[in-house]
Amino acid sequence: MNQNRIEQLFKFLEDDPNDAFTLYAIATEYRKENPQKALEYYEKLLTEHENYVGTYYHAAKLYEELGQNDVAERTYKKGMQISRQEGNLHAFSELQQAYNKLMGLDYEDD
Repeated sequence: MNQNRIEQLFKFLEDDPNDAFTLYAIATEYRKENPQKALEYYEKLLTEHENYVGTYYHAAKLYEELGQNDVAERTYKKGMQISRQEGNLHAFSELQQAYNKLMGLDYEDD
């Protein structure tokens, strides 16, 4: 985690506490070194910025890594629904592929 970058992001958040991109960037910064802290920010986004499509994939992947596959499944499904509503077919496709893999529905050869 880059300490200067995280400090700058918190300054941005102070200026605009409701900015979805800043919350997403903070979650991303915490992702490797403090997954639980990252999850807090992803969950804040999922609750307060439901239409911020980029959150769903990364939050669901983190849930998977933390062994919370049932929550990951729900997050992928909700993300697919929102991305379809938003007309973001690229995000929908990525979410669907990840969901299929989680559910054992991917038929690619290993």
